[in-house]
Amino acid sequence: MTKRNLFFGRAQYTAADGRLLTQYLRFFNVHLTSIQKINAAKRHIIMKHFYFFTLLSIFSLGTVAQTIVSTQPENTKVVIEEFTGIYCVFCPQGHEIAQAVQDNNPGNVFLINIHVGSFAAPSGNDPDFRTPWGTAIANQSQLVGYPAGTVNRHYFPGSAQNGAQGTAMSRGAWAGRSNETLDTPSYLNMAVESTIDVQTNELTVHVEAYYTGSSPESTNKLNVALLQNNTAGPQTGGNAGNNYIHMHRLIEMITGQWGEDVSPTTSGSFIDRTYTYQVPAAHNNVPINILDLEIVVFMTETTQEIISGNGGTPIFTGITLQNDAEIQSVPAISDQCGYVEPQIELKNNGNDPLESVEISYSVNNGAVQTYTWTGFIPALYSELVTLPGVSFEVQSTNTVDITLENDDDLTNNSGSQTFNELTELNTNEITLILNTDAQGNECTWEIIDDNGVAVVSGGPYNGVSNDVQTFTLNGGCYKFKLYDSGNNGGESIVLFDSDSNTIYQTSGTYGSGASVTFATEANLDITDQALSSVVLYPNPANGIVTLVNAQNSQVVLYDLLGKVIKSFETQSANETFDVSSLTQGSYFVSITQNGYRSIQKLIKN
Repeated sequence: MTKRNLFFGRAQYTAADGRLLTQYLRFFNVHLTSIQKINAAKRHIIMKHFYFFTLLSIFSLGTVAQTIVSTQPENTKVVIEEFTGIYCVFCPQGHEIAQAVQDNNPGNVFLINIHVGSFAAPSGNDPDFRTPWGTAIANQSQLVGYPAGTVNRHYFPGSAQNGAQGTAMSRGAWAGRSNETLDTPSYLNMAVESTIDVQTNELTVHVEAYYTGSSPESTNKLNVALLQNNTAGPQTGGNAGNNYIHMHRLIEMITGQWGEDVSPTTSGSFIDRTYTYQVPAAHNNVPINILDLEIVVFMTETTQEIISGNGGTPIFTGITLQNDAEIQSVPAISDQCGYVEPQIELKNNGNDPLESVEISYSVNNGAVQTYTWTGFIPALYSELVTLPGVSFEVQSTNTVDITLENDDDLTNNSGSQTFNELTELNTNEITLILNTDAQGNECTWEIIDDNGVAVVSGGPYNGVSNDVQTFTLNGGCYKFKLYDSGNNGGESIVLFDSDSNTIYQTSGTYGSGASVTFATEANLDITDQALSSVVLYPNPANGIVTLVNAQNSQVVLYDLLGKVIKSFETQSANETFDVSSLTQGSYFVSITQNGYRSIQKLIKN
């Protein structure tokens, strides 16, 4: 419902309205003496109607003037400006710390990642995430190392990087100083709402500020920052290589370097500003996706000392359809051997949120599978949906067909993908060497057969762990599935067979997880019992190692990454090899004899 000014009959209160109301009240005060002369009954009626009329007018003015910002005193909201770069080793740790502060204080903490300085200067084909605004902001903070960050551009004694008066702090201080700031009353409240017209890419930002107290400065500065999320790119550190996801990345200061001057700044002052900005297709040749944009607004006393702030994501306008789901794409499928888990990129083209979709699919025109997806996809956003696995009669070339059922627009409801038969076979004996970081509790894995049944699984782990398992599988089709609930990967993992064929290998850059399909040969009935008499000593060792009862065997020495260090064939029952040149740590010795295989752990001192 539109809030209207009852006094002037208009939806928005203007300065002219204010002058007219003032004149009216002056007129009433001037003639108050005349009213006093009227008899009591008439005077009562006149005063009653006047006060009713005036109260409605004043109430209406207040509700119209302030629409999204609170007029009640609030605590300070935090704006963390983090100075970062793609070549900064410890910056990903800073990103995690700042993100944790925001996650722990939803709606009260806002992040701005400013790529600036030598660590942000691109090399070769690397992207340029810098802006014209970052250098001045960084210089003002007096940072001396990366990552650095400010909390509301405030100087915190004992936390400044330069030990004197700069506002820049190292990452270990951000959480504590943010919590301290959040507990501080603010004399200013801020609110923001924004829209993007999908037809024109025009961004409109509406900002309101209300002073519940007076500022020490007669003029403050209103800042509007435009950020982009979900940008994949290079990052030193972070275990993601060139696929690190950059968040809260500053791309524009819509109000300029230090913001727009506002006044008055006394208690009861209300500030209302609207800005428009034409979103370009790219910034520094880095594509801009309007779905990933974010707005952060804040008010400063001068160019320093952020009083408070707020933020949010734009709402999209200009959408012509009310309800429409689309199969935007069907991602490529690797070679398979009789079991597949198809994926679709499900997009919402409609104005209403997408919450449920009926999906049907089949492989090679086989039995039709049905699946009901439920979730929440806002207008214009998409989500990668993995469909339940299905067994099928494998062919040299295979096709999966997928359809969205009962959707309004029938032109974008189908998709397909072809894939080949997996012809390479692994041996039945599979070894997994899995290392975790300090968040081992986030890591789990499983191997499922062609019926979707987990035949082997592991995790979660307790902190930093090294898990080594060897298991024998029946001949058939399998999928190794790796999960990380923290979405940030871990440490090295290798899965290989008894012929040292690598099935899966990673240095730890697997994000939220990974999967790979493989097939094994017919069962060879391998058992470790046949090699139970093989002895490896001394263990731990720092020089010569002896193998007893390992005559006529193939011996392979691996490191924790599954890399072959050395391999040889034994001739005698007592064979030796030298490990003195190896670095300290754990290794694995594989002994294969007469079709049987055993793996033993060797520690090098």
